[in-house]
Amino acid sequence: MPELPEVETTRQGIYPALIDRRIDKVIVREPRLRWRVIPDLAARVQGQRVLDVRRRAKYLLIDLERGSLILHLGMSGNLRVLPQTAPLLTHDHVDVILDSGQCLRFNDPRRFGSLHWTETDPLEHPLLENLAPEPLGDDFNADYLVDVAQRRHVAIKQLLMNSQVVVGVGNIYASESLFRAGIRPTRAAGKIPRARLAQLTDAIKVVLNDAIRAGGTTLRDYVNASGTPGYFRQKLFVYERAGEPCRICRAPIKQIAQGQRSTYYCPKCQT
Repeated sequence: MPELPEVETTRQGIYPALIDRRIDKVIVREPRLRWRVIPDLAARVQGQRVLDVRRRAKYLLIDLERGSLILHLGMSGNLRVLPQTAPLLTHDHVDVILDSGQCLRFNDPRRFGSLHWTETDPLEHPLLENLAPEPLGDDFNADYLVDVAQRRHVAIKQLLMNSQVVVGVGNIYASESLFRAGIRPTRAAGKIPRARLAQLTDAIKVVLNDAIRAGGTTLRDYVNASGTPGYFRQKLFVYERAGEPCRICRAPIKQIAQGQRSTYYCPKCQT
């Protein structure tokens, strides 16, 4: 599933092609996404100019003159900027055709992605209004993490993956951040000292920024706006490296299940 770095990489990739362009038309070939695309979407956005392309958590916000498109990539979706005459691929569900002759094409094999329209503040949309702080924002800091972790018995990795605590960290980046902070993923959140939680907040920001610079992580489906994969996989320390030697101490990386998700850690570097 595309996580925050993949969505941010996508945002950065599509921004130059969309900003200040007008939408000539929208073609919805398959409206049955996670939620059905509204039938009059094309009529609502046609002729409007793109004012901004933002991200909130794993949602992309395309701000127009009289409203905003809210797009989620789901588990397997991707956005590509292409000439509008580019041949269609299977699962190319939506085209946003621009006055430049290019189009923003949404492909989603599993159809767990979604496309919404709002004429009010998109940050107040039901899908976004109650989201937790951004991990790269100033609100996510040691004081905040200490406050939400105290007296909690849940494992620290599970806490990081709770979207009501922090958005967009995801399984890959939670495992990698905990490794960089030297914290075992099974430790009870409320038992971790403040100094180590401060290290963890810093590690999360470093890992996510490194992943964005590398174009995200491609494990299976993800490609960016130009159709190329993300290269952060080559920099992973623990994720999907079970049995391989730790890049720091050479001990074999362990794999366990937490909340029906795979967790990877080094038994020597993480305590």
